[in-house]
Amino acid sequence: MLIQDIKQIELLAPAGDLNKLKVAINYGANAVYVGGYKFSLRARANNFTLEDLKEACLFAHHHRAKLYVTMNIIPHDSDLEGLVEYLQYLESIKVDAIIVSSMYIIATAREVAPKLEIHISTQTSNINSEACNAFLKLGANRVVLGREASLVDIKSIKKNTKASLEVFIHGGMCSSYSGRCVLSNHMVNRDANRGGCAHSCRWSYDLYDDENNKLNNEGFFHMASKDLMAVEMVSKLIDIGVDSLKIEGRMKSEYYIATVVKSYRILIDRIYNNKKSNLEEIKREIKKAENRETGYGFFYGHMSLNGQLYASCEIPSKEFVGKVLKYNLFTKIVTLEQRNYFKIGDTLEFFGPKRKNKLFCVKEIKNDKGDCLATACHPQEIIKLKIPFYVKRGNFIRLAKIR
Repeated sequence: MLIQDIKQIELLAPAGDLNKLKVAINYGANAVYVGGYKFSLRARANNFTLEDLKEACLFAHHHRAKLYVTMNIIPHDSDLEGLVEYLQYLESIKVDAIIVSSMYIIATAREVAPKLEIHISTQTSNINSEACNAFLKLGANRVVLGREASLVDIKSIKKNTKASLEVFIHGGMCSSYSGRCVLSNHMVNRDANRGGCAHSCRWSYDLYDDENNKLNNEGFFHMASKDLMAVEMVSKLIDIGVDSLKIEGRMKSEYYIATVVKSYRILIDRIYNNKKSNLEEIKREIKKAENRETGYGFFYGHMSLNGQLYASCEIPSKEFVGKVLKYNLFTKIVTLEQRNYFKIGDTLEFFGPKRKNKLFCVKEIKNDKGDCLATACHPQEIIKLKIPFYVKRGNFIRLAKIR
């Protein structure tokens, strides 16, 4: 059956600012979730002004995508100022849904902005159908399941609730139960449930036994979980009838979003078009944007420590070398903003939405003044290259490596 003949599962992507939102949609997201300056759990993201939200909504709807706004903090009384006005504004600009965890915000939204869909955040740790049904009765439309739910759990929940279900398939995993961590609060007085998580679980620790013997002699100990990469689970979740597949990462870069979204887009489209997918190839493509170890999370139920515990340090891959600013069809000169080091003789890979990746060997590098360079080694420097094929503004460039 062709993809256009049936309702396709939603691919939901993160966006920390307006440019990232446009990248996510251009690279294949059906919906994007963003945060405003208030009521959102990513206080350190750039986040969206009211005008940004309006522009984001217009852009998303013009491209037949949806916009969801996160309002998933666990609010104290001091956090509630301006709630009614904010909800009414989101409704007026036709935001498709809000993502919430507070029952008070749910009730207020139902009363003052009834056209807004309500999606229940993973912060509420929903991993059973009765909880989903309870939120339905409160006026919710969708439940974002806790990352602790296995495939067996998800199948059972889908069978026993009419709620739309959203499941995380990629990105960071909390080492605590979803929405229940207070390590950051205790250690640095930054409230994880109000947007201030310091990621204390990712710090480097020494580990001792009861007799004060150091156990981590080969390196630091980390409490953090491996990131989630559920490429193998996508077809299973489609078969179960999940409504939305969610990528985590509002703090991630445009390059990361483009790489991950495009990879899952290709996989989903192949599944719906009954085309065979090379899952290892998809995973290798995603790894070009990753710098942390990954695992299956809890999809298969409980796992060993080696299957879940994050053990090594984050080392940036530095494969992302630039972003296309413009291309001259007559001179075949591409102007790019450089990100990481590359040199003459390197093979670069250009990739963009709805196009196959293309390789190019660097023969000459010039800066914006026309000077010839042996290397491009200054981040955000404007660089010019001559390439034999057309590329669009916003396409990304990375080092091509044999894997």
